[in-house]
Amino acid sequence: MTIYSQKITDAFQTVFSKIPSFIVRAPGRINLIGEHTDYNEGFVLPAAIDKAIYFAISPRTDWIGKLYAVDLNDSYEFSVDAIQKSSKSWANYLIGVTSELRTAGYVIPNGFEVAFGGDVPNGAGLSSSAAVESGMGFALSELFGLKVPRLELALTAQRAEHHFAGLQCGIMDMFASIHGKAHSVIRLDCRDLSYEYFPFNFVNYQLVLCNSGVKHTLADSAYNTRRQECEAGVAILKQFYPHIHSLRDVSLAQVEAHRTDFFENVYRRCRYVTGEIERVVAACEDLKRDDLEAFGKKMYETHEGLSKDYEVSCVELDFLVEQTFDKEEVLGARLMGGGFGGCTINIVKTEKVTDFIQQMIVSYQHHFNRKLVCHVVKITEGVEKLN
Repeated sequence: MTIYSQKITDAFQTVFSKIPSFIVRAPGRINLIGEHTDYNEGFVLPAAIDKAIYFAISPRTDWIGKLYAVDLNDSYEFSVDAIQKSSKSWANYLIGVTSELRTAGYVIPNGFEVAFGGDVPNGAGLSSSAAVESGMGFALSELFGLKVPRLELALTAQRAEHHFAGLQCGIMDMFASIHGKAHSVIRLDCRDLSYEYFPFNFVNYQLVLCNSGVKHTLADSAYNTRRQECEAGVAILKQFYPHIHSLRDVSLAQVEAHRTDFFENVYRRCRYVTGEIERVVAACEDLKRDDLEAFGKKMYETHEGLSKDYEVSCVELDFLVEQTFDKEEVLGARLMGGGFGGCTINIVKTEKVTDFIQQMIVSYQHHFNRKLVCHVVKITEGVEKLN
């Protein structure tokens, strides 16, 4: 049992005066390559990591759902057979999953008690909310013998995010938390949700996240604008290729052939997305060959595209990536997530990780007068029952 799973177990016993039926671990996720491709029906390459949310859960004999957020030291109760949104945003993630399971026809026969918390850092782009939703769905399925398939759990978590948290997110975060596999990345096809595992087990290198500590308010509005620009590009290309449905159906060569038909900003958005979709496919071939160096170069190409063509980076993220250019121990680095803040993800030689982190902290502090928090993460199994 980990420190965090023990902490959640102890909290459950203190709050509910009983031993939980079992513990569930739901991991956060990283995305190695394939950014802003999901809503263009392309490929992404995520993995589950060893930062996770833990759940302790037991059934009740009435219809009350009792929730306890350990890290917030906050409680909430709701009626399982008459579900309503809460004014507490954190509670809606769990209530939403319960509601969506019932809406899908799964029978939750009575109430339950759950305590949850963990070490997925908030605001770092590691998808703590998706881990909460994924873990809650899995815990309820196990507790009441619902036998919900893993893909359905991911879709349930996504619907909970849409309907109760109010964020129209894609499927990647929940999918990765639920389908993760140790020492492997998942190539998820965001068009039909088919997926394939590729090996990522390089003992001589580690994954290091450098959290800029920045979250610009531009992120949400820019996300919507980028989606609209991609759709505008598809509408133009449809005049020449009537069969296309999304940028997934378009090659980079086709975008270049029609450059003069686009506004400049739409051209650059389409150039990035089509190139990135092709890059994910090629990067998977690199992994098959154990060519981590070639994979790392593609990460740098992704960052360049996100910064210059897609314009979702910021000075802090560009600085963090640029600091790695002269470091031989770093094979690749890029911003991870929607952009305008959050983390960079770096592939760093194991023996140099400590030095790398220290140098990055010093240079970031010197340049921005802000503390840089770094996390070394390992790729792990997806959501699972611990006991």
